[in-house]
Amino acid sequence: MRELVRPARLAPGARVAVVAPSGPVPEERLQAGLDVLRGWDLDPVVAPHVLDRHGEFAYLAGTDADRAADFQNAWCDPAVDAVLCARGGYGVQRMIDLLDWEAMREAGPKVFVGFSDITVLHEAFATRLGLATLHGPMAAGIDFIKNDRAQEHLKATLLAPETVRTIASGGTALVPGRARGVTLGGCLSLLAADLGTPHARPSASGGLLCLEDVGEETYRLDRCLTQLLRAGWLEGVRGVLLGSWAGCDPYERVRPMLADRLGPLGVPVVEEFGFGHCEGALTIPFGVAAELDADAGTLTLDEPALR
Repeated sequence: MRELVRPARLAPGARVAVVAPSGPVPEERLQAGLDVLRGWDLDPVVAPHVLDRHGEFAYLAGTDADRAADFQNAWCDPAVDAVLCARGGYGVQRMIDLLDWEAMREAGPKVFVGFSDITVLHEAFATRLGLATLHGPMAAGIDFIKNDRAQEHLKATLLAPETVRTIASGGTALVPGRARGVTLGGCLSLLAADLGTPHARPSASGGLLCLEDVGEETYRLDRCLTQLLRAGWLEGVRGVLLGSWAGCDPYERVRPMLADRLGPLGVPVVEEFGFGHCEGALTIPFGVAAELDADAGTLTLDEPALR
């Protein structure tokens, strides 16, 4: 696991493109999110197909080709400093192979933000572009629009990243200890689904793995973790950070399964770290070297998330 290239921080007036690579976006929430970005003195622009609806599959924001074109055009636009996803849902796996990764590499490093279904893009940015990314609230998300903690932590990460080098979650140790590694991860079910694809990394070895999910029964979470274990993907992982399990079974049922599957790895594990599908979600940079202190519930970055 190696550190990835950190994009430059945003400055007042920076142009931020909002794209919808996954599910359909409610217009009123999009407008509210754009107002938040303008309030940060950023210049948001909306990709042409963000408010589209697929004619046959209601769970998609427009066609695969249009979603891919929006994403690539935003990334390759030299006037754009950052690309923020509007929401997750489902759809990235359908469009990701339509992206021209060579053209995107030539466009140079930029800030990229999203989570949930966007996990697949985080992995691709790491493997195809060698670029650090931000696992954080999305522009049309309820948390982004209405939660002060989520807003302020993302804003600080984008504009003053040196102020949030230590991420203190209030989480507690499921397995105590300290560990160093490079951050990666995202939505557990998407990481499992990504195995064997051209954009997935072969292993989490050397990493501090961040895991969360939404709307899954405990046995399904067990199945995903067991798949990662059986595939050898977790061999050599240095530590694990567990985020939210919103809409899953009650945590008192999920927790023993997490301990059963992750405890034998023999590495520090921190639970309830406060990222993902939860109120007040923290922004976690992926691809940066950091130290996890499971007992203190902190993640300390060696350098700011953005240059």
